[in-house]
Amino acid sequence: MNISNKYLVEAIVFLSYVLFAMAWVGGTASMSQIMANLDLTSLASASFISGAVTFAKIVGTFSAAYFAIRFGIKGAFFVSCLLVTVGLMTPYAPSYDWLLVSRFLMGLGGALMIVYFNPIVMNWFAVEERATINGLNAVAFNVGTAIVLWCMNDINALTGSWQNTLVLFSFLSGLLAIFWLFVKFDGTSSAAQEKQEGAVQYSYKSGITDSFNWAYALTYSGLLAFYICLFTFYPTAGISASKWVIGAGIIGTIAGMLYSRKIKQRVPVIRWSGLIQTVMVIGLSFSENALIQTGSAILLGFFIFFPITALVSIPHEMKKMSAGKITVVFSLFWSISYSVATLVLWLFGLVVDWHQGDFFYAFVLISFVSSSFFLGSFFLPETNPKSDLSDKTEPTTE
Repeated sequence: MNISNKYLVEAIVFLSYVLFAMAWVGGTASMSQIMANLDLTSLASASFISGAVTFAKIVGTFSAAYFAIRFGIKGAFFVSCLLVTVGLMTPYAPSYDWLLVSRFLMGLGGALMIVYFNPIVMNWFAVEERATINGLNAVAFNVGTAIVLWCMNDINALTGSWQNTLVLFSFLSGLLAIFWLFVKFDGTSSAAQEKQEGAVQYSYKSGITDSFNWAYALTYSGLLAFYICLFTFYPTAGISASKWVIGAGIIGTIAGMLYSRKIKQRVPVIRWSGLIQTVMVIGLSFSENALIQTGSAILLGFFIFFPITALVSIPHEMKKMSAGKITVVFSLFWSISYSVATLVLWLFGLVVDWHQGDFFYAFVLISFVSSSFFLGSFFLPETNPKSDLSDKTEPTTE
């Protein structure tokens, strides 16, 4: 049996990442029970797990292109699926070390998977379809997260326990991995065809010295830092708005997909959304009015994800882009973004400690950092310039 329908292929990719999110967030939501089972009460141990996972994301996204070269895109995506299923160990880890390994490898799988979205989309979909498919993939993590945040107790009741729920998520991930083996890759984006089409070889060295990749990653890194900070530190500061951000984010992604199908210019939606994001981050962080906080969270969730379709479409629409090149581009995009976000989160916690638990100056820091999405838009190429701008903007990244 060969799976050759592109929409079925996309369904496997999309659901694979949804299930990764469910396993990932489900494990985080059950961490208190997991730690209790292991007789661990140290918050430092729990923090170390989060740090190891972040490290896995950096390592995984940076090494994604190597795995793609070593195993091919199909084989590399299969490896990422297998790593996600290692989450099976999480609910029954016999020791802290096993728990750490389980979470690290699952995080590594998710990090690899998110990079491979792009060459897979490039292999199966025409240029005019990619914006919609990229937007759909961008909302996959939010869908999985929302299911867990809103339905975890119901799922636990259905399966009998939180352990059974996490096992179910891993089992379904393994099932999708098996289905993936039947996907027929015809080599439309293979190295041979890329050479035939005249695409240049694009190594890590090429990527690191390409100014576009730095502008692209740094544009997103501040927003990513805020997004992680929102779920890591804001509840501790007494601001609990994660569900509003997640729900509004799903709506924002869908709206962004529809918008990007009709409006082809990418930079304006990134720029104006970035400006609104910055204002809403300030409203959420500094207002003491619950209504303003909630409204800011809803608008923030919407405008964080509304421009994501446009953002991830830019490399797909650049000249002489190939599957190999786009794998390196997104490998660097995610690894740089996560590296910066990790540093920012460390600084955020440090600033809070310096001020004896006062979050004010840390919120000033994260508000400034989150403006990277707005500021970075001035350094991004417009891949679909209007006719009167066509002579001024020429995205190449040769």
